[in-house]
Amino acid sequence: MTNDPSAAKYQIKARIAAEGVIDKPDVVGAVFGQTEGLLGDELDLRDLQKSGRIGRIEVDIDSRKGRSEGEIVIPSSLDQVETAILASGLETVDRIGPCRAKIEVVSVEDIRISKRQKVVERAKTILAKLQEESKGVGVDLTEAVRKAVQVEEITTYGPEHLPAGPNIDQADALIVVEGRSDVLNLLRCGIKNVIAVEGTSVPQTVKDLSRGKTVTAFTDGDRAGELILREMLQTMDLDFVARAPRGSEVEELTQKQLLKCLRNKIPINQYLEMTGFEQTGNTRGPMEDRAEGGASPGGRPDRERREDRDRGSPPPRSHEDRQAPPPRPVPAAATVPAAPLPPDLQHYFELLGSVENSSRSLIVGENDTVVQEAPVKDLIEALAALQVPAKAVVFDGIVSQRLLDVAQEKNIGTVVGSRIGPIGKLPEKVRIFTRADLGGAPAAA
Repeated sequence: MTNDPSAAKYQIKARIAAEGVIDKPDVVGAVFGQTEGLLGDELDLRDLQKSGRIGRIEVDIDSRKGRSEGEIVIPSSLDQVETAILASGLETVDRIGPCRAKIEVVSVEDIRISKRQKVVERAKTILAKLQEESKGVGVDLTEAVRKAVQVEEITTYGPEHLPAGPNIDQADALIVVEGRSDVLNLLRCGIKNVIAVEGTSVPQTVKDLSRGKTVTAFTDGDRAGELILREMLQTMDLDFVARAPRGSEVEELTQKQLLKCLRNKIPINQYLEMTGFEQTGNTRGPMEDRAEGGASPGGRPDRERREDRDRGSPPPRSHEDRQAPPPRPVPAAATVPAAPLPPDLQHYFELLGSVENSSRSLIVGENDTVVQEAPVKDLIEALAALQVPAKAVVFDGIVSQRLLDVAQEKNIGTVVGSRIGPIGKLPEKVRIFTRADLGGAPAAA
């Protein structure tokens, strides 16, 4: 149903019901005829329609089973009072053609209000879209430039065209990830010595690179990431292992999460002790052949010294150490120290022998009795949850920085392990002993 747009102030809507079959012309004629002279000369419908003060009368009729029902719509440009009088005059019509009929005014609607409401709703939609499009324009621009630079930085390496950062050849260290998205995420954080294996089969290019660099495997925290890591252990040389949090992927990590995972990387020997996996991919040549980074004054390449430290090997002796007489070797079959030890160290030596090759740890209480046992991989969690006082920890594994920090927090004064891993800061109140220390003269760190 269409209305005359020239009469756009008010709109009268009325319902019509007739006891017979009628058509639209019958209704219009009845309205004009029965209101003629009723409302005065000023509100005569014919004159009002000729002058354009009311629009075309629209009628919609539906006849069923001998009865007719429908709707009448009259647009008006009169004022409110005149429109109300005109609407009430419609209800005086009681016959249409030969049939009795009734007209009831349903509403008199201010068209301007409805138009205004439509304007408001449309303005809200337009404003919301405008704000959404302009929201973060500067950030989007910055991010677009950054991503463009990252895409330009990512390269392909080797005959397999592996996704990689631009610093693969120049860097002494290498980070190996799973796929292209992982490489892009590390580039976003400014890490450019990264390469992807692109699948579960480690490419020959990555195997060759691993022989001359300090390699960190950085995999997802899911089952697939574990399988790829085991493949790397069997086919290439690894120095450190970093894993994304459980259930997460490297490509999803924020910069803070990614850097934290790399800071918490685990030396390969310690990782193998914790997981029980085996590394069969050691194919590195003699260290002298890989001394691209220069040699130390003692003739050992810098990378060799670094890798020895990462694997828990003792540092090279100073000039004074080389002049001192070498310690007396301990026979392999010996079960007790060659030199007398204090009673507490003798006790720790015996405890260390009891957990040898078992990946177990013992927490010793104040009265030198074992207060708790735990697998080596769960030792740090066991110490953090410890509720009773303890004086020592004896375990078949590598002494790490994190273990020493937890021991100091728990006021544990002695840590005894198989050997020492990379330690950045030695706690003042924690003594460290290894199997080598207890096998000869006692030596505290």
